Amino acid sequence: MVKLAGPCMSLDASGKLGGSLVFSKWKGRPYARILVTPANPQSGGQVGIRSMFAFLSQNWVILTPTQSASWEDLAAAGVFSPFNAFMQQNQLRWRNAISPTPTWPAPGGMARCATPTIVVTGGIRQVQITFSTATINQNWGLIIFRSTTGGFSPGWTNAKHVSQFIYTAGGTWVDTPLDPGTYYYRFWTFDKGGDYSILGATPSAVVT
Repeated sequence: MVKLAGPCMSLDASGKLGGSLVFSKWKGRPYARILVTPANPQSGGQVGIRSMFAFLSQNWVILTPTQSASWEDLAAAGVFSPFNAFMQQNQLRWRNAISPTPTWPAPGGMARCATPTIVVTGGIRQVQITFSTATINQNWGLIIFRSTTGGFSPGWTNAKHVSQFIYTAGGTWVDTPLDPGTYYYRFWTFDKGGDYSILGATPSAVVT
């Protein structure tokens, strides 16, 4: 960080200059820095990791006191917070093709969550996906995977969306923006015991 005196022939300056410099203040002192445009990577693995991160972050705040307390021993062993233990362990499980769990250790052995009923509808630059199930069981979340080839194996590198799935009424998610072509989808629900549902069919949709 460069300190300035009288930047731009003035007593003060703020904002961008020529798309390359930014002038501002820090603790009352004027400074200039190179303008950096934040990246928003959209590769398969990055989208998959960020989708699960968002799901976990949103669900931590609604865990029961018993569920959140179950992470305290793991957190103490790693010398970090229960929230960090919850996030770290579940992201590790996700990268190893194991579903997340709200309780540590994962209890397993729950009534297996139901494979959802899925309808995919192609449109202009998008695919609309509607999902529902007749049985809640211990459903916790839904993962949507996408590929340009049929019969693909789902994993965190081709996951596009992770959402709550604790109801029978169903929901809708729109996959956009997409280039014209045919897209194939696979779906997993996962339960609160850390288990996946049976993997369903691979519906496809044409995007124009």
